[in-house]
Amino acid sequence: MAQAPAKPAEKAPDKAVLMLNWYVYGEHAPFVLGLKKGYYKEEGIDLEIQEGRGSAVTIQAVGAGTATFGLADIGVMIKAAAKGAPVKTVGVLLQRTPGAVVAPEGKINGPKDLVGKTIMFTPGDAVTPIWPLYLKKLGIADGQVKMVAGDAQTKLNAVVNGQADGLIGFTTEQGARLPDIMNKPVTMLRYADAGVSLVSLGIVANQDTLKTRADMVKRFMRATTRAVEDAERDPKAAVAILLEAYPKIGLPDAQLRSLQYSQALYRSADDPGARPFRMKTAVMDETLDILTQYGGLEPSQRGKADDYFTLEFLP
Repeated sequence: MAQAPAKPAEKAPDKAVLMLNWYVYGEHAPFVLGLKKGYYKEEGIDLEIQEGRGSAVTIQAVGAGTATFGLADIGVMIKAAAKGAPVKTVGVLLQRTPGAVVAPEGKINGPKDLVGKTIMFTPGDAVTPIWPLYLKKLGIADGQVKMVAGDAQTKLNAVVNGQADGLIGFTTEQGARLPDIMNKPVTMLRYADAGVSLVSLGIVANQDTLKTRADMVKRFMRATTRAVEDAERDPKAAVAILLEAYPKIGLPDAQLRSLQYSQALYRSADDPGARPFRMKTAVMDETLDILTQYGGLEPSQRGKADDYFTLEFLP
């Protein structure tokens, strides 16, 4: 009796690691949704999501090859790449900065109220270097606001305990969590509302990965775009999936606010209909201009957007 021909072996899925910019919170819901709903599996990718400890650490991991992809602040990535890190962004998710002054309601009602106030900041984070530009846009001199340094937790505690009037942080993180921590509303003075044009979180990959695993990168971005669009259609369902996967993070209302604040920054103001991650070169050029003036980037990097981002891996 003739033997039936053997079936060809199924191709093993591509293993990939996505390292986040920070500990898991609401803003990360789309990635967890994509994993739990099997979007990456459908694209032949066995994805592991790892928590991060800041964008700089995530970018280092991608540059060293210990993470395949990173969700990281693109301004931080640009400065690392300009110094030789072999990294590039394949899609910018937050095309406007979530940077803001966050304060308990009644402490600071508007930008002009910043004069004479005590504001906490964290040296080396993604938004503090742009603070002088924000003040310049408001017409406030540097010395008119008292600035006190502290790490992320110290910064938060100082505001909660009334030792500081507000903090420099992110609408998507401190802005989302403080109302639940303090059990009272907060005021957020957004950098973007003052005309600060700076991109924020995006997907970062190693240049070698882009050359040698291009097809996998395309499949990853296809699954990720699908997950982001899915979460936009139903943010509550996305947060429910996040909390099921990471129940210890708690604060469901704060996680939902975080995701929704993040989603409000997915597109530049002049391109509201774009699909997620698609960014115009002009937006990156504006970021490069700001970083050369306030972020320590060499002026020679102006106008070199193509060195730092590409759209070729997007669906």
